[in-house]
Amino acid sequence: GDAVVAPDVDHVFVAVGRIAILFVEPESRAGRAIAKALFGDGALVPLAPDVLGDLIARLDEAGRITPVNEPALEEIGRQMVQRLAGRAVASLPDMRVRKMMDHVAGRLDAGITLAAAAKAVGLSAGRARHLFVEQTGLPFRSYILWLRMTKAVAIMSAGRSLTDAAHEAGFADSAHFSRTFRRMFGLPAAALQIS
Repeated sequence: GDAVVAPDVDHVFVAVGRIAILFVEPESRAGRAIAKALFGDGALVPLAPDVLGDLIARLDEAGRITPVNEPALEEIGRQMVQRLAGRAVASLPDMRVRKMMDHVAGRLDAGITLAAAAKAVGLSAGRARHLFVEQTGLPFRSYILWLRMTKAVAIMSAGRSLTDAAHEAGFADSAHFSRTFRRMFGLPAAALQIS
């Protein structure tokens, strides 16, 4: 069945067939809204099939399309978050943060610094750090790591090697990518290569 697991809770699941996992950063606006709506006394909230059932069906259908339609998947994810939170969750209102995000998106395979991203939008590093966390719920370095991780996963999902994915996404090497993947998701990155 469908369930929502609170942040920082050890958990294990056994899956048969296709699975979909929606990760929501707990300190983001969406994460805080979901926590406020769902987590009172428990760390696990089972969901009735009618809560996300139609969106899960759409997600399954969209996930079978090649090449992947990322905007469609992102929209389904936004709708899932909205239902779980019980309300619409505002997107980033500050254009400077959006511009910082755009600035780093195409530079994942290079060294990225907060100072450079801040300079690109006319902010001091200190102000940019504060504004970025305020708007996203993530420290700048964690955001970069998340972008690198999603890029590496997309590369591996396209059938490329773990080593190629690690290097193209900006990880120092495949071991660094593998350790980070296991820490974030609790399973080996090589599991993505199992069909």
